[in-house]
Amino acid sequence: MQSELSLIELVLGASLPVKAVMLILLGASIASWIIIFRRRQIISRARKRADEFEERFWSGVDLAALFREISGERAQVSGMESIFEAGFREFARLRQGRRQDATRLLEGSERAMRVALARELDRLEQHLSFLATVGSTSPYVGLFGTVWGIMISFQALSSVNQATIAMVAPGISEALVATAMGLFAAIPAVVAYNKFSSEVERLEGRYDTFKEEFSTILHRQADLED
Repeated sequence: MQSELSLIELVLGASLPVKAVMLILLGASIASWIIIFRRRQIISRARKRADEFEERFWSGVDLAALFREISGERAQVSGMESIFEAGFREFARLRQGRRQDATRLLEGSERAMRVALARELDRLEQHLSFLATVGSTSPYVGLFGTVWGIMISFQALSSVNQATIAMVAPGISEALVATAMGLFAAIPAVVAYNKFSSEVERLEGRYDTFKEEFSTILHRQADLED
């Protein structure tokens, strides 16, 4: 309890610039944790929906029926489903128009799937750059507060005749709190950024593999119709 009170006293007793640094780091830490929990939910949901859709897709279901089922869902289509929907929709649209050769049909559907894939990756990677920024800059922001606090502490010694460690210890302790807060904000952000980036890369690989496999299926279907 005494250590908690001492820490609070150190924060409250810090100079105004150091307090500003601490406030910035505290805000960055809170924002990082909000993003971490949100990204964790979104990526976990994307991975689960990819597993469910792959199971439905490779179960032998009719693709036209699967497309109608997905298009009729009230929930927003995302992930692998959106790639499938975009590709099949464009394939069906071109096929219903004036007669197109297989190459044009495939080019149109692949282009639509690439756009859908890019949108999904952008959705999954949203706010990850903020975590990277917090992880890379927070230690330096905290170090700035530490340097400023130590500088103020030593400037205060110029007005006394005899300096002791007891006179500068509180000021230095206040300054070091800024460094600790910088690390407290940076470490979770870096760990989360690396973890989420790796998971997004794995999902991207799955999405891209599905896009290629679906393109092969559409290629065979287009050849049969020629």
